[in-house]
Amino acid sequence: MAEDYHDRIRHKGLRDRVVSADQAAGMIEDGMVLGMSGFTRAGEAKAVPLALAERARREPLKVTLMTGASLGNDLDKTLAEAHVTARRIPFMSDPSLRRAINAGEVMYIDQHLSETVEQLRTGQLPPVDLAIVEAVAITETGGIVPTTSVGNSASFAILAKKVIVEINLNQSEQLEGLHDIYIPTYWPVRTPIPVVTPESRVGFPFISIPPEKIAAIVISTKLDSSSTVTEPDAETRSIAGHLTEFLKGEVARGRMPSSLHPLQAGIGSIANAVLHGFIDSPFHDLTMYSEVLQDSTFDLMDAGKMVFASGSSITLSEAKYRDVMERFHDYKRKLVLRPQEISNHPEVVRRLGLIAINTALEFDIYGNVNSTHVMGTNMMNGIGGSGDFARNSYLSVFVSKSTAKAGGISSVVPMVSHVDHTEHDVDILVTEHGLADLRGLAPRERAKLVIAHCASPDWRDQLQDYHDRALLRGGHTPHLLEEALSWHDRLRRTGTMKPE
Repeated sequence: MAEDYHDRIRHKGLRDRVVSADQAAGMIEDGMVLGMSGFTRAGEAKAVPLALAERARREPLKVTLMTGASLGNDLDKTLAEAHVTARRIPFMSDPSLRRAINAGEVMYIDQHLSETVEQLRTGQLPPVDLAIVEAVAITETGGIVPTTSVGNSASFAILAKKVIVEINLNQSEQLEGLHDIYIPTYWPVRTPIPVVTPESRVGFPFISIPPEKIAAIVISTKLDSSSTVTEPDAETRSIAGHLTEFLKGEVARGRMPSSLHPLQAGIGSIANAVLHGFIDSPFHDLTMYSEVLQDSTFDLMDAGKMVFASGSSITLSEAKYRDVMERFHDYKRKLVLRPQEISNHPEVVRRLGLIAINTALEFDIYGNVNSTHVMGTNMMNGIGGSGDFARNSYLSVFVSKSTAKAGGISSVVPMVSHVDHTEHDVDILVTEHGLADLRGLAPRERAKLVIAHCASPDWRDQLQDYHDRALLRGGHTPHLLEEALSWHDRLRRTGTMKPE
């Protein structure tokens, strides 16, 4: 084993800090704030959290857990079931943790992903006691080379009192040189972030911290979890087709070039499938400035459609991961991974003029979007970076299938049960039935388009009836307050939104 990891720990003075995962977990004290690597099931520390959960089963302890986004390898599940997680920030998607959150057993702070480290730096959140960061290697100067994600790892390591580094021997050494670690300057004399294109490199290929902060090094071998994206189906292909036709019109009107503006796409099967639809589009020389580089990113590169992609993590299906890593030398010059506060920073998003494509759980006839809560009460997934991009992009697009549960639930409703993205931040809504361009329209005009173009034919008459009667009552944004959430109430009582 010594020969295996010595080449990965190039700072010779740190080699005597290698300990077991159990020993490292023993450094974690009850009540600590942990900052841990990991962003959308990629690049999370793996050995120490599992050892911590095992320890907590013998001697209970609780921590506040901060990450970049969701964790892989069922770590959120394991930590929640071991009752380690008392407070979770800023994103999660695990069903077991979700149940604990909705039961009030875990306090969850759902944040825009660009904001967490800003609040840490300014003391608005409790300071990080210990950072746990997965790495490919440690450089001669003690720099930490991340693996398949950056997320908040850099700022956690910089701000924490002590750092535990997990050297993952099964994360490819080819990843070194992929990262661009840039930390914004501090207020009150903050300077502009010098990212002016997706290809801009403005930082270092490693996380720079004083070597003496590294309290322990753990050797691990567990790989990232594979993503669970599904193949495009008829509905997602239709959504992609509507969006492609719309963008062709924007190009024809001279509003953007045939290479479009840089693309951003949220994580998940629908957004991935929509992005995949660009393979058969007339657009070329595409670029991406996003959070997560998923299967469709590399499919677009293989098809000769995409020339560069910037993100904060690489999250792939099992087959795509094997394919990409076997040919990583072909992709590396076309990729960069950044801290999430840079990939999601409003300044950079606005400067680059992104086309942001994110997924809605539901949206209402006036263009308000719910992307996090089921029935306005139960947390499904965190808001992630969708808000960072929606408010600041050149075009803010939300996509959704028009119905769920075999047609028993309409994704287009009179009023959303929870608002994550107000009508002010939503430009385009797309379902398999059509696209509504809401730019420059008043609420009454928006409702007409959303009902006609986005709603399922099975639900249009009911939506139109609601709006017609609301118009009689009047108002800038007409509503029947006693009926606005009646569809959700019916779903709660009967299991379907369909009339009783």
